[in-house]
Amino acid sequence: MIRFTMMCSLLFVCFFTTKQNYQSQVYINTAISATLPLVESTMSGHCTSPSNPAITDPYQHLQIIPNPDGTITRDPDRFPNSSPSPDPTDPTPVLSKDMIINRSKKTGVRIFLPRQAIVDSSSTNKLPLIVYFHGGGFINCSASSTVFHDFCSNMVLDLHVVIVSVDYRLVPEHRLPAAYDDAMEVLRWIKTTQEDWLRGYVDYTRCFIMGSSAGANTAYHAGLCASQEADDLVPLKIKGLILHHPFIGGVQRTGSEVKLVNEPHLPLCVSDLMWSLALPLGADRDHEYCNPMVGGGSKLWKNVGLLGWKVMVTGCDGDPMIDRQMEFVDMLVTKDVKVVSHFSTGGYHVVELKEPFKAEALHALLKDFMLDAPAAWGNGVLMAIFFNKFCK
Repeated sequence: MIRFTMMCSLLFVCFFTTKQNYQSQVYINTAISATLPLVESTMSGHCTSPSNPAITDPYQHLQIIPNPDGTITRDPDRFPNSSPSPDPTDPTPVLSKDMIINRSKKTGVRIFLPRQAIVDSSSTNKLPLIVYFHGGGFINCSASSTVFHDFCSNMVLDLHVVIVSVDYRLVPEHRLPAAYDDAMEVLRWIKTTQEDWLRGYVDYTRCFIMGSSAGANTAYHAGLCASQEADDLVPLKIKGLILHHPFIGGVQRTGSEVKLVNEPHLPLCVSDLMWSLALPLGADRDHEYCNPMVGGGSKLWKNVGLLGWKVMVTGCDGDPMIDRQMEFVDMLVTKDVKVVSHFSTGGYHVVELKEPFKAEALHALLKDFMLDAPAAWGNGVLMAIFFNKFCK
């Protein structure tokens, strides 16, 4: 049973097995406040939003400049960075430190550890591990970007976990699948490293792969790759994938993309540009790296189902990608993957990165997901929970 720690929350719980059943869902209303309209699951059923001015220059929107050699120049001041805090005598509640993974590729990780774990050195209870991939459309940001540093720090505090946040190579200098390859290299490093924070405080049998936006895309591709070598990753045992507003796309426009074409946080022309910079040269948005539904979906999802991994997909109806994300969830159901989705009303792409109250709501969902799966899941059954904005 989902446990929410905040007042004034609203849950609509619905069970369905195919997309054709969306219109005839059965709702269990557990609201303790006024009922809000349900987020429709069809391609065209989205809450109306005020019109926004058209974005005419996606490069300007992203504050990047294309160079003749195919690289881009980024605005160094657009995303502030935070320094790590590795000193256990520092009063900060979350410690962090950077580790190099591959010097030639300039990849690394930032490890986040609750300071209390060191203070309570006599405790034998080890903590779950989240391997996290930051967002940024594959072109921007890093594990040290303040927005992701703070997001990881707050998860460590609320969830009582250790986080390994990955610095993967960015596009277009290193087009996909470079980020996916870097992700697997980190998983293999975690398996073998003698790094003291990981060996001393992590329960290697409780590992979750998580990402936000483009990082969620990286997380699911890394998960598929890891499902092929699960035995080789022991003692690391992956329990599930957490896909926070996954960045996915396709050639044919969906209803939500048309409706939210000029959504100011992620206009359609901006996501198109990101994909043109990220995909292999000559590929379109129906490439498997972008469109997880192409060809009926990867056959590797069968491995995920057989391994018993759980998958969480989160999003909101203010995100142009919500139709694709719902279709993605529907596809996972057909693959016999144990999946739960959470789609909120309103908001915008990765809203939890900017709004603390939304982040707290996400943490409550993650706690339940990581503790255990509800008995009602069962293969081929989807439990979708549509929740409101959580009254302050």
